[in-house]
Amino acid sequence: MSIVSDMLEFNQQFVEEGRYQEFLTDKFPGKKVAILTCMDTRLVELLPKALNLKNGDAKIIKNAGAILTQPFGSAMRSILIAIHEMGVKEVLVIGHHGCGMTQLDSASLVEKFKKNGISDTVLSTLENSGIKMERFLRGFDKPEDGVRHSIDIIRKHPLVPTYIPVHGFIIHPETGKLELICDGYEEMNALQGDESK
Repeated sequence: MSIVSDMLEFNQQFVEEGRYQEFLTDKFPGKKVAILTCMDTRLVELLPKALNLKNGDAKIIKNAGAILTQPFGSAMRSILIAIHEMGVKEVLVIGHHGCGMTQLDSASLVEKFKKNGISDTVLSTLENSGIKMERFLRGFDKPEDGVRHSIDIIRKHPLVPTYIPVHGFIIHPETGKLELICDGYEEMNALQGDESK
């Protein structure tokens, strides 16, 4: 039996037994927060539990490393929709220790693409059309750098209201311990102080 068949079989039972009922909520986040975090499997259940979040409390957006690679990419679009359509009032960027994006070797990853059947023609076509693999696959030296980078893109985004605080954290993927990297309230107050001068 394949993984998909197993999932479908389980899902049918899940629905028939009404086990979905404990997860019922609406689409608006109860705590009015959006979280950009890493797709690391260790964080799937740990992160919400470590933050005392239950189903429906937050919009959680995941990608590799919690990195915004561009201001008009899909993760940033999700943050903007969360703010303007879903009532989000604060944004958290949460990286983690031991992230696979730490010192990611883009050249090594390109070699893995090739081993997995991606041709040199495809790779050179992408490079020639402006997709620079070194930039596209860029990681960071430390997870704190990735968090600060994403915060900077969100905070400077022309479509993010200035009253939205953007906080940064690093979470330990085994214990759930949080480290504050950037207090969005302090940053927002500092910016407002500069604007009043």
